[in-house]
Amino acid sequence: MRRFDDILMMAVERKGSFEAVLGEIAEPKSTDELAALEDSAWLACFAKGIFQAGLAWQVIVNKWDGIEEAFHGFDIGRCALMSDDWFDELLTDTRVIRSAPKIRAIQENAVFIQAVSAEAGSFGRKIGDWPQEDYFGLLDWLKSNGARLGGNTGAYAMRMMGRDGFMMTRDVVARLVAEGVIDKAPTSKAAKAAVQAAFNTWQDESGRSFTEISRVLAYSID
Repeated sequence: MRRFDDILMMAVERKGSFEAVLGEIAEPKSTDELAALEDSAWLACFAKGIFQAGLAWQVIVNKWDGIEEAFHGFDIGRCALMSDDWFDELLTDTRVIRSAPKIRAIQENAVFIQAVSAEAGSFGRKIGDWPQEDYFGLLDWLKSNGARLGGNTGAYAMRMMGRDGFMMTRDVVARLVAEGVIDKAPTSKAAKAAVQAAFNTWQDESGRSFTEISRVLAYSID
């Protein structure tokens, strides 16, 4: 496995400059900043990813104002207690993506967020307090306890909300394979542990965020 600086230079050579590789990367939010985010914002972010699955992102962008209105601003209490009548109304509401499993997932995630928030003080507090060296554990927790938050949906949501983390995109996986960390996309416990260890090592070497490291790995692939 190469040192992080060597991979960074590969990315810089491909993209032409450090700015092209590392520019415009948002600084991850602190634990307290994540804790201060409204629970409704987390539910809205999860909803974006859930609704987008299988569709062009622009479809969600175009419909988003209507989706927010239809779900009453993703008010946690209201969504968690979604009545059968409201559910049926949403299935015929042209403002939203009329998929019963996706709409039900919004309600189930509201229940999930509400329960975590009651225990931790806020959903963002739970997310922010999760140990950085166990980021895969956080993603697995979201997948196991949330609704339709597996694959890259949970990871994209964490990125959008400002939680520092990595993404298992095609190019990131390709770099990890090239470095001998894994031999394919990580799905087993052992493979995930190997990826986590590699990111932990590169972070110790560089002092950079997982978000930056993930970007560098992706940009180092031809």
